[in-house]
Amino acid sequence: DSFNVMLKASGEQKINVIKAVREITGLGLKESKDLVEGAPKVIKEGVKKEEANEFKKKLEEAGATAELQ
Repeated sequence: DSFNVMLKASGEQKINVIKAVREITGLGLKESKDLVEGAPKVIKEGVKKEEANEFKKKLEEAGATAELQ
């Protein structure tokens, strides 16, 4: 099975969430910022469950709300 990682909301710590999105996606600063500000958005598609859970945890630790689909 593969999962998509959905950023539901960026929360209060938007800068930390942007950093987490950059780490997860490898996108540049502007693209990551646009993704975060455009939430809810899928930020990573077709990843294994373990990896998806890791990304979700990273986003939540940064202050975001995330879910797996």
